[in-house]
Amino acid sequence: MSKKKRILLAVLSFALLMLNSSAQAQDVVQDSLIISLDEAIQIALEESNTVKIADLNVVKSGYAKKGSYAALYPNISANGSYQRTLKKQVMAMDFQGQAMEIAVGKWNNVNAGVTAAVPLVNAQLWESLKLSALDVELAVEQARSSKVSMVSQVKQAFYGVLIAQYVYEVYQNVYDNAAYNFEQTEKKYNVGKVSEYEYLRAKVNVKNAEPNVYSALASIDLAIWQLKAVMGLDLDTKIGVKGDMKQYEEEILAFNVNDTVNLEKNSTLIQFGLQEQQLEKSIKMIKYQYIPTLSASFSYNYIAMSDDSKLNWNPYSVLGLTLNIPIFDGLSKHYNVRQQTAAQDILRLNREDTERKLRIAYKSYNNQIVTYIENYYAAESTLEMAQKSYDIAAKMYELGKATLTELNDAQLALVQSQLTMSQAIYNFKVAMAQLEELQGQEF
Repeated sequence: MSKKKRILLAVLSFALLMLNSSAQAQDVVQDSLIISLDEAIQIALEESNTVKIADLNVVKSGYAKKGSYAALYPNISANGSYQRTLKKQVMAMDFQGQAMEIAVGKWNNVNAGVTAAVPLVNAQLWESLKLSALDVELAVEQARSSKVSMVSQVKQAFYGVLIAQYVYEVYQNVYDNAAYNFEQTEKKYNVGKVSEYEYLRAKVNVKNAEPNVYSALASIDLAIWQLKAVMGLDLDTKIGVKGDMKQYEEEILAFNVNDTVNLEKNSTLIQFGLQEQQLEKSIKMIKYQYIPTLSASFSYNYIAMSDDSKLNWNPYSVLGLTLNIPIFDGLSKHYNVRQQTAAQDILRLNREDTERKLRIAYKSYNNQIVTYIENYYAAESTLEMAQKSYDIAAKMYELGKATLTELNDAQLALVQSQLTMSQAIYNFKVAMAQLEELQGQEF
């Protein structure tokens, strides 16, 4: 087989391979769940284990709160006991100058009854109920934080799929152009209008374009896997995405930078606030331990004692009040208060550091967004010129007035402009997603 035929066969084989891959991709898309960004977020909020765990923590905290309120209700219990005397107790006594010993008690002793107790005055208990309510609020905020973070992750993964698809389109166009140029060059070479060097360069361009196409296809597959993982879907589920990177160009054109730092809904700061309230309630709860407590109790019992199986039941009942006045505990409560006060100071300092870092991050995201917008505008103007330059170079090459090197240079500039613009859009959207997460914006 001649060298020319081998080259032609290799090009045709690769073209058939690309057509087959394209057909398989179309089949996959037809069998796949094609979703938009909003649909991807909704699925993630329903299927993600991270969100489910956060919601279950809210439910668990709610049950804990309800359990703490149970302390306000009477505590009622039933009890019963049976005792068999193995040896009766003997009492010694002096009766009219004579010593006497008398066995006391019965062989069988049975006791059964009901007791109830309820707190009447217990400031510590009442404060603990408020603390339980704050636990529920904190769990709810943590669940909201998980959802906000999940939305940001899904957005970034979704944008990753879009840019991977765009990069594939760019490299596919590069390959198509290289194949077309090779075809034109081969025709010219056959009639002696171009040198063997030009012919070999055209062939090399086709070969060099192949790995980029394969790599871009693999990047799409990996990006979709990452999206499925973030959404909480089975990795074997076939999905596709709607849209492309160009649909976000209008957002860049309409975006106005706001330097005002808005952290009112930032989940981290909100959680710090709830934790501060918890420490305040804990200190109050410890101090309330100095306050006397008063509780009421009631019991109704039956008791029976007998030396045989015939039991004679006798009821008795008791109603009482119990007053507990704390006097001295070795300064335990005092040191507990000091410990919680130190924890307050630590939490306050951590909050200040965290808020400072969040403000810096806010400013950083804004600066990044401005940079990406400028990159987009620069790439947009460059892309228009690069496309025009490539079209002219391609036409001149067909007419034999430009070399393949000049055409390759024009195509390289076009590809760089396309990738730069798409990367600017992608970076802009990722930075926006991160900024929205920082601000605590909900879906």
